[in-house]
Amino acid sequence: MTWSPTPSAFASLIWGFSVTDGSIAILLKSILHNIGVVLVGFALAYFGTMADSFLGFPAVASTVATAAGWLLVTAGFLLRAWATFHFYRHNMRVISLEPQNALITSGPYRFSRNPLYLGGNVFIFFGAALLLGSLTALFATALHLPLMDRFIRREEQQLERKFGDEWRSYTKRVRRWL
Repeated sequence: MTWSPTPSAFASLIWGFSVTDGSIAILLKSILHNIGVVLVGFALAYFGTMADSFLGFPAVASTVATAAGWLLVTAGFLLRAWATFHFYRHNMRVISLEPQNALITSGPYRFSRNPLYLGGNVFIFFGAALLLGSLTALFATALHLPLMDRFIRREEQQLERKFGDEWRSYTKRVRRWL
């Protein structure tokens, strides 16, 4: 058996699906969804720069900050797209106030119980703040993480009630963040 570098082969190798099973549409939907998250991250960082200007804070500007910002935004986008793909693949909504109908433990969920929050609320938001050089956006992102953790703990209680032993077993194998 040989491997040929076709789009279908790359999709199978990286994402674990073939082009013929409808997964390309799911992947495109995941990418579009997460472009919106990147835009939100940059909007928050932009508002941070406005606050910095009003408060007289200097911009955080360096080659290292820029490189770190691009790395974080890119990693966050890819992580979120991967996680979103798994949600859509299980016919689940990414944004839902009700407990989900399936417990996803594959893909990025093998490494983090919350790759959507990690990719967006941590990587993308910090990365955008670094790229725009906003101290206020960096501080606001750091400040909101304990609130996100509290929200996640509430979600986890719902998941434990719904999935019981399967959930408890999963939490012993996979950490909440990293």
